[in-house]
Amino acid sequence: RSNEYKSYLRMSDRRSSAEEDSDVNESENTEKEGLLDLAWERQQCKTFTAWCNSHLRKLNIHIESVAQDFRSGINLAKLLEVISGDEIGRLETGKMRIHKVNNVRKALDFVASKGVNLVGIGAEEIVDGNLKMTLGMIWTIILRFAIQDISVEEMSAKEGLLLWCQKKTAPYKNVHVTNFHTSFKDGLAFCALIHRHRPDLIDYNRLRKDNPVYNLQYAFEVAEKELDIPIMLDANDIASTMRPDERAIMTYVSSYYHAFASSQQASQAANRICKVLNVNQENETLMEDYETLASDLMEWIEHMIPWIDQMREQRASSIDEVKAKLDEFRTYRQTVKPPKTEEKGKLVTDYNTLQTKLRLSNRPAFLPTEGKLVADIEKGWDTLETTERGVEQHLMSELIRLQRLQHLFARFTQKCDSLAKWITETKSYFKKDNIAECDLNELLGKIKSDDAFDTDMGIHKERLDQIVNLAQEMVQQGFKMAGEVAARSQAMNGLWESLQIARAQHREDLETARETQEKIDSMRLDFAKKANPFNNWLEGAREDVLDMFVCHSIEEVNALITVHEEFKACLPEFHQIFLDIQQLQQEIDTIASFGSNPYTAVEVDTLGNMWNELLQLIPQRDKDLQEALVRENKKDELRKTFANHANWFANWTSEEQKKIAESTMGPDLTLNDQLALLEDLLQEVESYRPQYEELENLNKIIQDEVIFNNPYCKHTMESLNVSWEELHNSVARQKNAVENQILVRDSKGINEEQVKEMKNAFDHFDKNEDGRLDHFEFRACLVSLGYNVDTEEHLVNHSEGDRHSDFERVLQMVDPEMTGQVTFEAFMDFMTQEASDMDTAEQIIASFRVLAGDKRYILPDEIRRELPSHQAEYCISRMAPYEGHDAVPGSLDYLSFANALYGQSDL
Repeated sequence: RSNEYKSYLRMSDRRSSAEEDSDVNESENTEKEGLLDLAWERQQCKTFTAWCNSHLRKLNIHIESVAQDFRSGINLAKLLEVISGDEIGRLETGKMRIHKVNNVRKALDFVASKGVNLVGIGAEEIVDGNLKMTLGMIWTIILRFAIQDISVEEMSAKEGLLLWCQKKTAPYKNVHVTNFHTSFKDGLAFCALIHRHRPDLIDYNRLRKDNPVYNLQYAFEVAEKELDIPIMLDANDIASTMRPDERAIMTYVSSYYHAFASSQQASQAANRICKVLNVNQENETLMEDYETLASDLMEWIEHMIPWIDQMREQRASSIDEVKAKLDEFRTYRQTVKPPKTEEKGKLVTDYNTLQTKLRLSNRPAFLPTEGKLVADIEKGWDTLETTERGVEQHLMSELIRLQRLQHLFARFTQKCDSLAKWITETKSYFKKDNIAECDLNELLGKIKSDDAFDTDMGIHKERLDQIVNLAQEMVQQGFKMAGEVAARSQAMNGLWESLQIARAQHREDLETARETQEKIDSMRLDFAKKANPFNNWLEGAREDVLDMFVCHSIEEVNALITVHEEFKACLPEFHQIFLDIQQLQQEIDTIASFGSNPYTAVEVDTLGNMWNELLQLIPQRDKDLQEALVRENKKDELRKTFANHANWFANWTSEEQKKIAESTMGPDLTLNDQLALLEDLLQEVESYRPQYEELENLNKIIQDEVIFNNPYCKHTMESLNVSWEELHNSVARQKNAVENQILVRDSKGINEEQVKEMKNAFDHFDKNEDGRLDHFEFRACLVSLGYNVDTEEHLVNHSEGDRHSDFERVLQMVDPEMTGQVTFEAFMDFMTQEASDMDTAEQIIASFRVLAGDKRYILPDEIRRELPSHQAEYCISRMAPYEGHDAVPGSLDYLSFANALYGQSDL
């Protein structure tokens, strides 16, 4: 018998989680020390017998003891057929031992077919009345059909059942359930379970922890009388035993679980119909509003895209036109677009709310008309924003282009005027030159001067080339006065050609008179060779000093200052050249008492005036460059100011996004608290609009100052606008999500505590914290919430011939693709549907049948008598006439009307 008992222990103590190992080891140690006496055996025998009778009474069968009344195998087979719902087959009716052994073996084979491993239990031991083997067999049957049917293995079943007890008894004082033995000794846990579900049956406040026998007996009697749970335990045995038998307690507690697992739902027919019709009418209004708003928004988008595209691709002809376009585009971004952005956000919010309401009310999803889907609106909006990109940059580029053209035109005009003046003066010189009255020295000087004039011509030819290049660049850049520029350039070429002709004629005259004029003053020639280049240098230097400039950075100004300082550094060298020329002229005047220098028109006085003028222009050039440097420093400060504001604003928007993400993460926050928090966040975001508008003003100042780039900041006003709009959209989306959860809570008739209880149960079994449960975890979670379903040995990968269990049908709802994972959203949808009063077409049909007095049709007077007037007229106007053989005048078809409410229809 010792070997049989150890075999029973090995069979019945098999566990699947480390949490039970400590209890099992404690139990085995106790058994090995000989402390598990007849009290343990007596408790199991009484409990298991009562449990068997609770099922056998369905067949009007009552047994006195599991050890004796199952020896023939007949009662054992009947018990298995009742609890499994399957038939074992024909049994042998003989009374011989072989007949009994065959019957018991058939029953044990049936248990084994359900996936139970009966190690060490033989039919002969049961027939011989071996109590320990019989108790081991009954415990295995209880595990499989009473406890394990709420999970797939003993460990999950025990954990789920223990969690269910803990959650249900948590609010009660003096009750702390941690196991299935000592936690139930004082009887308060049993009383708390009954009071939690049926407070009208137990006066919990008058119970005392120091009166365990009374508490136990009180709970057992109430459960038997009011809940139809037979007494399976002896109050005195439980109270007096140091450690009550865990299996006996689990068996009895599982009966409590099954008794309280189901709930009843009932509602009056007229109220249900009114509820459905109200939902339908509200949904119709929301659909119409969506269609109107979507049409208006799409029409606006389609109108704005060509306008923006035209602004981006057209080239402006003036700076004022570009600035006007910039102001117009800025007005669009700051005034016109923001209300449309809000309309777009409202459209998406309304669409999500409508779809949530349709789904929660078991209605088909709303499908907008073609071209008005949210995806269509988003696509149109993306096209609009894509079109917007680069418009501001294009306009700024146009502004810089026109300013450069204006600068080029000023340089072109200055160079043309300077060259034309020189050509005119040179031609005038050629015309006034009286060669016939010159002596030989004058003629030779004029010839040499003409030779030196080639250098002057080359320098001025380069200036003519510069004029031509400037004209070509302005024409290519589309300058508005391109025609005038081209004409002036052509006129300068003609003027140059006339100079060449005049110069050629003058040269011919000199060569003709050369025969009579041979002598020339070499000193005057030397003067011409020195004075002419110096004169050209003075003219070029004067041009450079007077040259206008446009800079866009401190570096460009500093580059000009550097060039100017280098120019000033070479002034002493050229001053010495000027002194040499003056000295040479003094020598010429000493030698020659008459006549003028035939080799050059340049005079020392003219060079002196030009030199003094140049020295006077240099301080003004210094002043202009310093003013430009000050302007660029101010612009640089504007860049830094904008960068500081922009960087702070970008960081602030990022922090606000984190606040929005964390607004629903508080464990103690209710949905209303979350909604209030999001509304506060929305107000907080809106309170920072002045900072946003200040950024817009800074950006306008920067644009007015033609500041094109900013090395201190990676953020542009365009990106900050997107961040600002996305921040508003994030708050709106999060707020809409919480409103939808509140809508789920309110529309389903469940309270926030239930929602919280569902979430806590899900989080408890979500060991990986990834927002998903596998099928075993999901099953245990349902058990902890008191949801009762049947199951088979398998959960996934079923063969076609397998019979579907209740749990498999639940999995079809929460995991239709059979991925092996149940998401939190699918879990909440299922639990809220189970916890709410969900209406269906069949319920509405049944409700109308009540109002119609079980007729297949209903009359208008019957509808008006039972429903509010506006709801009654709504039904009558939409119901089709009833065309059955039993129709009477005015009869209406409520069957087709109810079905239409839950399918595609024109309602």
